[in-house]
Amino acid sequence: MEQKYFNYNLKAHLSIDDYFIGDSNKDSYNHLINNNFSKNFFLNGPNKSGKSHLGSIWKKKFHAISYNNNLNQILGKKLNVLVDNFFQNTNEEDIFHIINHCNLNNLNILIISNISLFDYQFELKDLSSRLKTFINIKINLPDDQLLMNLMIKLFNDKQIIVKNPEIFNYILKRVDRSYEKVFILIDKIDKILFEKNKQLTIPLIKELI
Repeated sequence: MEQKYFNYNLKAHLSIDDYFIGDSNKDSYNHLINNNFSKNFFLNGPNKSGKSHLGSIWKKKFHAISYNNNLNQILGKKLNVLVDNFFQNTNEEDIFHIINHCNLNNLNILIISNISLFDYQFELKDLSSRLKTFINIKINLPDDQLLMNLMIKLFNDKQIIVKNPEIFNYILKRVDRSYEKVFILIDKIDKILFEKNKQLTIPLIKELI
């Protein structure tokens, strides 16, 4: 009998120690976390590439407040501002006022998106011109080592025990070089392990790839 699958949304580990650095994201990490200068940044990258994780680290280090349609709250504080999932349900006028507020108070902004700043048509041209003064940084597609570390993290987040280390190499040789594809595959693995009450094996993964 199959067990019914419940999505408990186990909390991902988003501390600085859980962030893996490779060739595809080291420049972004160094720009955002290891700099000692005040700048506004626009971070762009593929889905599931760790942008929000990096934003969470930046937010904690630089004592920032997150934008979540809370314009008045932000304008009432003198804190740096994190805007995640930009272009998705984001009020352009809000962002325009936040930028002006931060410029006036010598505060910094990090904006995160999976869409390039230059691929979007803004309704407010003044907002577009202000955003183009930001430093643009990008997370690229992952290399093998970063994908390996990502799989280890995801299995750990979902509390999946990997007894056979060859499983990682098997997946690496067959999965598309995409953060999102790895996330989708491990979500499938997590679901079927629970439903079928099975252990993680290469034959089981073969059924899913």
